[in-house]
Amino acid sequence: MRTRKDIEELEDKILAPYAMKSKDSAGRDHKESLHEVRTCYQRDRDRIVHCEAFRKLEYKTQVFVIFEGDYYRTRLTHTIEVAQIARTIGRSLQLNEDLIEAIALAHDLGHPPFGHAGEDALNAILKKQDKSWEFNHNFRSYEIVTKYEKRYPKFQGLNLSEEVIVGILKHETGYDKRGDVARYKNVGPTLEAKVVDIADALAYLSHDIDDGLTSGCIVMDDLMSSALFKRSYEKMDSSLNYSDKGMLKYQLVKFLIDQQIKDLLNFSAKNLEKAKFASSQDVKSFHLKNPKKSIIGFSQKMKGERDFLQNLLKEKLYHHYRVVRMTEKAQRVVNEIFDVYQKNPDQLPYDVYQRGRRYTKKQQYEIIGNYIASMTDRFALDEHKKLFDPYQKV
Repeated sequence: MRTRKDIEELEDKILAPYAMKSKDSAGRDHKESLHEVRTCYQRDRDRIVHCEAFRKLEYKTQVFVIFEGDYYRTRLTHTIEVAQIARTIGRSLQLNEDLIEAIALAHDLGHPPFGHAGEDALNAILKKQDKSWEFNHNFRSYEIVTKYEKRYPKFQGLNLSEEVIVGILKHETGYDKRGDVARYKNVGPTLEAKVVDIADALAYLSHDIDDGLTSGCIVMDDLMSSALFKRSYEKMDSSLNYSDKGMLKYQLVKFLIDQQIKDLLNFSAKNLEKAKFASSQDVKSFHLKNPKKSIIGFSQKMKGERDFLQNLLKEKLYHHYRVVRMTEKAQRVVNEIFDVYQKNPDQLPYDVYQRGRRYTKKQQYEIIGNYIASMTDRFALDEHKKLFDPYQKV
């Protein structure tokens, strides 16, 4: 039988000096006895998988909201894809795969219903109340794992290791802004966290193309001006039946991901060799001093090609009338639900809004915002029906 100590010894042998070893973790907020057969990051991963917020990701969507069909990606399938890509990168760079997986599985826990449309709607509502206020899904992910998940009698949250919490809070892509918590201001993220950042961006680009082609909102010809896309298209097996659109799409996405990962690994490996990090602490210090600089990344050529393809996707897919219509509908649902609750908070469940307690306007907004953010697409649509359809059972 392999014990936790055996796994920690194995990490010393197979992981790079710059990898975050389980035994070197900064630990948890609340002290717990060590597990016999699982490392701290393996326990973190398991706690995340079993939490309520993770289960809800199944019914939270991305570009195509749930009323468009059940064959598009959800936050859950996206999260699994990010974890898979990130682990592949981490394994090649000799990083801690368990830490990578824990951060990846938790990175989207704080997303509200209807993807970025829901987030934009909540943001606008809160800023109307207070211009300095912002809905940050990274910060909400942090709050979920440190406060809102209640599974243990002696503390709130999941009591995750510091490296996982920092990876969640400081997750950063073109769509994600770092969360700000004073306690972790002077703690830098690990390379494992940076791998999740880049895997998230990689998955977004490739899989939005997949969903865009599935929906018919874009066709192959829309993206052929992209060198990265065209090169992926040309790499496909000439014996493929090009009338089989499903097979063609899957093969194309496979080559898109493969090209990006190969470039990422080659470029990152060279950066790591130059950096000569002697320990994970060196990595944390580097990221703290250089928050905008990442050792894990793409070459300039690949970055330029990705940016071009991303802009093309923005023009052809994200601004497509069907996507705009979905976005507007989703935002109306969020705004109308919020407005009803705000006018009469007594319509909120008892465990969300305590009767007989005095709340400030800002506290009310925060309570309502958090409640809506916890909803799945399906629950939000059902709630909207209950509030606005006079014939709907409440």
